[in-house]
Amino acid sequence: MREFAVPPVVTIGPAANLTDPVWDNAEAAPDTVQFSRRTSGGGWTDVTCAQFRDEVVALARGLVAAGIEPGDRVALMSKTRYEWTLIDYAIWSVGGVTVPIYETSSAEQVAWILSDSGATACFVETNTHALAVAGVRELAPALEQVWQIETDDLEALTGRGASVDPVEIDRRRAAVGADDLATIIYTSGTTGRPKGCVLTHRNIYADIKNAIPGLHHLFRQEASTLLFLPLAHSFARLIQVGVVTARARMGHTADTKNLVADLQVFRPTFVLSVPRVFEKVYNTAKQRAHGDGKGKIFDRAEAVAIAYSEGLDKPGGPSVGVKLQHALFDRLVYSKLRAALGGQCNDAISGGAPLGARLAHFFRGIGVTVYEGYGLTETSPAVAVNLENAIRIGTVGRPLPGVTVRIADDGEILIKGDIVFGRYWNNEESTAEVLDDGWFRSGDLGALDDDGYLSITGRKKELIVTAAGKNVAPAVLEDRLRAHPLVSQTVVVGDQKPFIAALVTIDEEAWPKWLASAGYPETDTIADHREDEKLRAEVQKAVDDANKAVSHAEAIKVFRILPHDFTEATGELTPSLKVKRGVVQKTYADEIAAIYGG
Repeated sequence: MREFAVPPVVTIGPAANLTDPVWDNAEAAPDTVQFSRRTSGGGWTDVTCAQFRDEVVALARGLVAAGIEPGDRVALMSKTRYEWTLIDYAIWSVGGVTVPIYETSSAEQVAWILSDSGATACFVETNTHALAVAGVRELAPALEQVWQIETDDLEALTGRGASVDPVEIDRRRAAVGADDLATIIYTSGTTGRPKGCVLTHRNIYADIKNAIPGLHHLFRQEASTLLFLPLAHSFARLIQVGVVTARARMGHTADTKNLVADLQVFRPTFVLSVPRVFEKVYNTAKQRAHGDGKGKIFDRAEAVAIAYSEGLDKPGGPSVGVKLQHALFDRLVYSKLRAALGGQCNDAISGGAPLGARLAHFFRGIGVTVYEGYGLTETSPAVAVNLENAIRIGTVGRPLPGVTVRIADDGEILIKGDIVFGRYWNNEESTAEVLDDGWFRSGDLGALDDDGYLSITGRKKELIVTAAGKNVAPAVLEDRLRAHPLVSQTVVVGDQKPFIAALVTIDEEAWPKWLASAGYPETDTIADHREDEKLRAEVQKAVDDANKAVSHAEAIKVFRILPHDFTEATGELTPSLKVKRGVVQKTYADEIAAIYGG
């Protein structure tokens, strides 16, 4: 058993709550731009700290007029947009508890979250969302009011609040303490019914206040970010709180199809994303270069970027030769890649899944340092992160200040600190399974090195034990497979089987270019070519590369190309793009059986 603890740098007082920075900013820097808000014409308009505080107060007065009481749960179902943040802070300002719902949630999920949380009111964004809530309303007896963002409901609610004395908001806000409920976040979960994680103001505030000092370059008044991940996810929510706390500038967008164009207009200094997005950026750039006949230049530039980054971790830094080549490729290649992020983006935060050392070195080598971290909804969510003065690529960093991480004898990661949630809502049995004397059992497997850096080696429940008794963590293989431009998703299988195999899906964006390069008609589908020798040879390259990371007994011996990619709509992905392993194995049970001769 190993353990590593970092003392807190900030302690949250009993009277503190997450709305404090909104009021502090409005007083200390009323004219500083806190948000850039998208206009109906597609442009951006600034919202100052004072304006944001005033808008929060106005909406909060409307909530009071509507009868929202301290402790009431208010659901919020919307894409990432300015109003999401505004509503969140207004709910907190009256002592309410925000219950996020992914805007892609099914009717069954919406019904469960509304009913289990006992939400008395709900904000929705679109007509589709309104209809989804209306369709399950009889299953949520506590739900009394529904307001829609895309109609004039927010304006009407604000108007309704004109009769409420603003002093009432000050009174309500002052009554909210650090240990009061701030939010109930239902885990999207890869298995089973979502569980409601109860997080207090202290949980979230302690997390971000202790992270900011080590990420000052990102969280400062001169910094900016364009948030595009779902705010229903605890990761994006923490960044929202961090930006407000640090008085940085933030924009919102949910239109990922036009993300590159938005980034070039907004020009953020840092971005927040999940590894899959970084993989797509890299794979798209590599494929485009090869398609334009510049593949050799890109491949060399890639190798130099990785060598340069690796050299930064060595005494004396990169060699003179690598530095010279790096300077050349910075003009030819790297500057163009940074331009795709707006030209000012030098930093990024990654979480939600392992990034992989190769990709992290590549991005640092081109001038965008990715600070990889680790956490769970139950830990508010950040547990560990690589910091500006303490980065070790290939790990998720040291525990944040105020956090203790212990590796149990079976390799499970245990976590203690103010960031750890107190319970699952209405679920004592599940709470007892994961909390033990203040320690949270993460269900993840990991290791701590001598300097306290944490590495994630897999998921306890996902550990594969072959028929020969060999323990295999599928994440290592899956991460390497996804690094190939043509591979989208993969699930490694082999539990109680004689060998390891993999189910592989093809990236649908990369598919047309591969068809052209292989000389096939552009109308051909993936299903048409599942057994095609050229396609299998390309995927075999990815498998061969993945197998380099493991022993022969752990290596993938057989793979199957699936006819379609995994999607959230088909239930194979969570809203945060994690693969639902159980769903995939059930859906493709015949494919798996065929692999093993069943």
